[in-house]
Amino acid sequence: MKFVFDLDGTICFKGQPVSEKVLVALEKLVAGGHEVIFASARPVRDLLPVLHERFHQFSMIGGNGSMVALNGKIISTVSFDEETISNIVQLLRAHSVSYLVDGDWDYAYTGPASHPIKNNLDPLRRAKNITLDKLQSIVKVLILTSDNMEEVEAQLSRMDVVVHSHGNEGVLDISPKGVDKWSGLQQLGVEEGEYIAFGNDANDIAMFQHAMYSVMIGENLQLAPLSSEKLSLCGDTEDHIVQRLMELGELTSINKSVKV
Repeated sequence: MKFVFDLDGTICFKGQPVSEKVLVALEKLVAGGHEVIFASARPVRDLLPVLHERFHQFSMIGGNGSMVALNGKIISTVSFDEETISNIVQLLRAHSVSYLVDGDWDYAYTGPASHPIKNNLDPLRRAKNITLDKLQSIVKVLILTSDNMEEVEAQLSRMDVVVHSHGNEGVLDISPKGVDKWSGLQQLGVEEGEYIAFGNDANDIAMFQHAMYSVMIGENLQLAPLSSEKLSLCGDTEDHIVQRLMELGELTSINKSVKV
């Protein structure tokens, strides 16, 4: 069975790396014949710091599906077309937007030094913060602040892009048309209904829609209707995740399917 995991708010919390107890549980899944895939809003560059290096060869989906890595190498990226990125850049300028714009590896960041996103941004200094016009291709845009966020969101809704709103941080997350975590999974050859998904946010919706079974961590009103089960956020959330991984791993090894 394939197990697909979002990272932030799902198996790692408050910007901290995935804990050793969760990592060991993932290794037990692999030892039991299962496959583990990571699927995050983070670009692959920023996935690596929260995973121990012994996991860096695992299959990864970054940027909500805009980049896919296999065996430690990025094998696929999807970028905005020139017209769309031109329209987005005009929008950024018109509404005094601060942003994080990701290329294939390097990025352009104009947000506040104190913004929570900054804490997760290239902590290992593997990439360069360059000006927007120097990025060769653009795969993801985060709008951090604006003089009129409602108008920005309204204009984005009329563009041919995918937009997720991260309400807790007040951030708009923009990807190219047709890009989501499910499209990233398809790039890895994953088929409908052959995986178990763990997630916590609206950007996990497409991944949940095509899963055989899905586990929501915490509460999200958009994701809840697509969830097979929910694990509450509490002091021992990681222990509950580890226990559920053991149970699902054993169940799918025996039955190849999961029944609620």
